[in-house]
Amino acid sequence: MAKSELTNRVRRLRFDNGEMTQQQLAERVGVTRQTIIAIEAGNYSPSLTLAFKLARTFGVSIEQVFQFEEDNPLHEILKTEP
Repeated sequence: MAKSELTNRVRRLRFDNGEMTQQQLAERVGVTRQTIIAIEAGNYSPSLTLAFKLARTFGVSIEQVFQFEEDNPLHEILKTEP
């Protein structure tokens, strides 16, 4: 089975946006500070709704906040040129 991992740039985006605190971000998107901590640490994958709220708070696309990496051999084979 392929392994997948969701990474994020939430912490970097907070600092790029006026050094926003975790608490300030949490209040803007309607979650607890603990949720933001867990997302930044990679211990929690947010719902799609929360992912959109985070991206919109920073004024960027979801792909600029979250990155999905999949270790899939078939995917790698299909990516290679003949």
